[in-house]
Amino acid sequence: MKLLGSVASPYTRKVRIVAAEKHIDLKFILVEVSAPDTEVPKSNPLGKIPVLILEDGHTLFDSRVIVEFLDGVSPLGHLIPEDKRHRIAVKRWEALADGVLDAGILIRNEQSREPALQSAAWLARQTGKLERGLSELARELGDQAWCSGQAYSLADIALGCCLGWLSLRFPHIDWRTQYPNLARHYDKLSERPAFAETAPPKP
Repeated sequence: MKLLGSVASPYTRKVRIVAAEKHIDLKFILVEVSAPDTEVPKSNPLGKIPVLILEDGHTLFDSRVIVEFLDGVSPLGHLIPEDKRHRIAVKRWEALADGVLDAGILIRNEQSREPALQSAAWLARQTGKLERGLSELARELGDQAWCSGQAYSLADIALGCCLGWLSLRFPHIDWRTQYPNLARHYDKLSERPAFAETAPPKP
C-alpha cells in the first residue's frame, strides 16, 4: 500500500503512527498539495491528504477513514476498541483533536492572505474554537494515564498529533504552561518510537 502525504501534515502523521504501531508497511510518498502539477486530485477528488492507495488501486481518504481501515487490517494491538461505548469515546477524542487542528489550519490559511483581505471576525471565531478545544482536551484528560480507558489508543495518537502540530505552527501558544497535564502526556507519547520517527520538522 502507498500513502500520499506530507511530513508536516498532522493528519498524515496520525496515519503513519497508526501504521507503525500496527507494524503495517506503507510506502510513504511525499506530495505537495498546492503545487500546480500535483497528482493528489487523481487519487482524491477533494485534493486533500493523506490518501491511502490500496494494493488493488482503490483509494481511501480522510485520516479518520484510513486509520480505521488500518486498525482492522491487522489484529495486532487494536487502537480502536471493539466495545461500542469505548469505541465511540476514542472516536470522540479523535474528532475533538482533529477539530482543534481544523481550526488551526483555517487560521493559518486566513493569515496567509493579504492583510487587507483578512477577516478579524473569522480569525476570532476560529481562535475561539482552538482555545475551547484545547481546554476541553485538558479537562477530559485530567490526571488519567491515557486519554480513554486504561490503555494507549487512537485517542492518544490523535491528541499527540494535534499538540505536535500546534508546537510547530503556533509556537506562541504556550499550551504547555497553560495545560501541564497535556504537556506531560505529550512528552510521554513522544518517547514512543512511532512518534519519534514521524516527528514534524523544526520550523
